[in-house]
Amino acid sequence: MSASEELVTYEGGCHCGAVRFRVIVDEHNADDCNCSICRKKGFLHLIVPPEHFTLLSGAEVLTTYTFNTGIAKHTFCRICGIHPFYRPRSHPDSIDVNVRCLDGDVLSRFHIVPFDGMNWEENVHKIRSETSKTE
Repeated sequence: MSASEELVTYEGGCHCGAVRFRVIVDEHNADDCNCSICRKKGFLHLIVPPEHFTLLSGAEVLTTYTFNTGIAKHTFCRICGIHPFYRPRSHPDSIDVNVRCLDGDVLSRFHIVPFDGMNWEENVHKIRSETSKTE
């Protein structure tokens, strides 16, 4: 955490409200990936350690989609279809929260960084820390 950033707690969820979560943010940076699934979902990636994420409700309505390597676990609400968070391939031990699913008008608090996920293999090192280079 940088000296200028402090811990901020947000809540969010899916469109129908069945899935609710809380997330603690220490850096207001989010990645805007242009890969096939992120582009279609409009996902803005906020990757947090699991201890900074709490599922408040809706575990029973979550379902998971996987493809390609099967490492990423694309979680979504089976009622409304919204993808508020998932386990990303780039950080399989973390939670990736969709900034667009946070409550309120908070998007302007985040620095959005483009990520070339269309060429994932060549660029994944840009979003991984040196300690999480395994897939």
